[in-house]
Amino acid sequence: MSLLSIIVPCYNEEESLEIFYHTVQETLKPLKMDIEYIFVDDGSIDGTLSKLKNLHKAKGHVHYVSFSRNFGKEAAVFAGLRESRGDAVVVLDADLQHPPSVILEMAALWEDGYEVIEGKKSNRGRESFLHKLMAATFYKMISGFMKMDMNDSSDYKFMDRKVVDVLCSLKERNTFFRALSFWTGFKTVGVTYAVQERTVGKTKWSPTALVKYACNNLISFTVAPLYMIVTVGLLFFVIGLALAIDAVVDHYMGIAVEGYPTLVILLVIATGCILFSIGITGVYIAKIYDEIKERPQYIIRERE
Repeated sequence: MSLLSIIVPCYNEEESLEIFYHTVQETLKPLKMDIEYIFVDDGSIDGTLSKLKNLHKAKGHVHYVSFSRNFGKEAAVFAGLRESRGDAVVVLDADLQHPPSVILEMAALWEDGYEVIEGKKSNRGRESFLHKLMAATFYKMISGFMKMDMNDSSDYKFMDRKVVDVLCSLKERNTFFRALSFWTGFKTVGVTYAVQERTVGKTKWSPTALVKYACNNLISFTVAPLYMIVTVGLLFFVIGLALAIDAVVDHYMGIAVEGYPTLVILLVIATGCILFSIGITGVYIAKIYDEIKERPQYIIRERE
C-alpha cells in the first residue's frame, strides 16, 4: 500500500495540534493509503513541542522535527520534505484553514497520473482589504515575472515522490516553495478550495512579516527587478533626451527660461530612482552573500 506523508509546519500552534490531528485522521478514513505525519516545530515559544512529543508517544505514525530557533515557514516546509518517506507528500497548515477533505480529491488525481496537485484558493477568507490587496499585487507581479499563473496559489500541495526528490536536491538556501513546485515542470493540475476559519488561536503573520516574506520570495526567485532598473534607466534617458532637444530649440528661438524648473524636478526624480536601483542591487548582493556562506537552511535540535 502507498504511503502518504503529511507535512505540517508549526509555529506556536499548541492549541490546534490535537484538533488538527483528529480532524485529519477522521477525514482521511476513506483514503486507501498508509499515513505518516511529520510536524515541524519552527522554534515555537509555547507548548507546541510538548504537545508534539505527547502525540508521538500516543501515535506511532506521528513524527516531529524541532528547530533550534525560528527559521521561517520555508525552512520548515523543506525540513518536512527531507524527512518524509512517502510515495506522495501533502503540505498543509496546522490551523485547518486548508480543508483536509480536499486531500481525497488530490489523491484521486495523483492516482490518475498527476504529479503536482496545486491547492488554489477560491477565496481568501476573513482577511483585511489591505492584506488582500497586497497579496493580489504580489501574485500578479510574480506571475508576470515567471510567465506562470500563480494567482490564488498556496502552500497546500500534493506531490509525487519524484517531485519531492527534485525539490530536496536543490542547494539554494533562500527557497520559495510555492513557486518552485511550478518551476519543476511536472504534470500539474489545480484543485480549488475555500479557505476555512481558524479553529483556535490567531494568525502569526503580521503585515510587516507578510511584506518581508513577499519581498524575500520575489528577490529569491526572480531577477526581474534588476531588469526593471534597466527599463527605468532607458525611460529617463528618453525623457532627458526629449528635454535636451526642447532646451536647444528654446535657446535658438530665444524663449529659454532661466532656472528651468523641469530640470530640478528631473534631477530629484532621477536621484530617487538611482538610490532605489542601488537598493535593489544591494539586496541581490546580500542574497548572494547569504548563499555563498553555505550556512544550513535550518538547524534541527531534535527529531523523533
